[in-house]
Amino acid sequence: MARVGFWAVESAPIRFGRDGRWYAGDEVIANPRIDALFSRHLRRADDGSWWLVIADERARIELEDTPFVVRHVERENDGGFALLLNDGSREPVPAAGLGFGPDGALRCPVKDGLCEARFLRPAQVELLSAATAVGCAAFVPGPRGTRIPLHLPAAD
Repeated sequence: MARVGFWAVESAPIRFGRDGRWYAGDEVIANPRIDALFSRHLRRADDGSWWLVIADERARIELEDTPFVVRHVERENDGGFALLLNDGSREPVPAAGLGFGPDGALRCPVKDGLCEARFLRPAQVELLSAATAVGCAAFVPGPRGTRIPLHLPAAD
């Protein structure tokens, strides 16, 4: 495949990897502008399938895991944290639903609870470095001194 920095939407199977990167076939789409463009134009169809829709171009995509990833977290002035997602959006850490998936990656609801995001390892480390334990429970700081429960994986 030619490396010109942009692929026609339907030139190869497109997938969004669990690592937060876009792929055309087996090749990483390394161009950050294409990455951002694809992340902003991801749409879910009524049947639950995911599509890349850019102007008149449409291509069904494969998701390896979640449709969004948390790339970074930032401390807010109110003491809570903001999530920076792969589509360029910024959301507060949700008050409920923050927990670990079966693969050990932190996850939470995003987009008003309509989707789930998987934390990339650096973002997970950033957020968990602020976590505190109280008895058998764990929390991350929320806005204005609140605590957001962190759902821990069940012990085997």
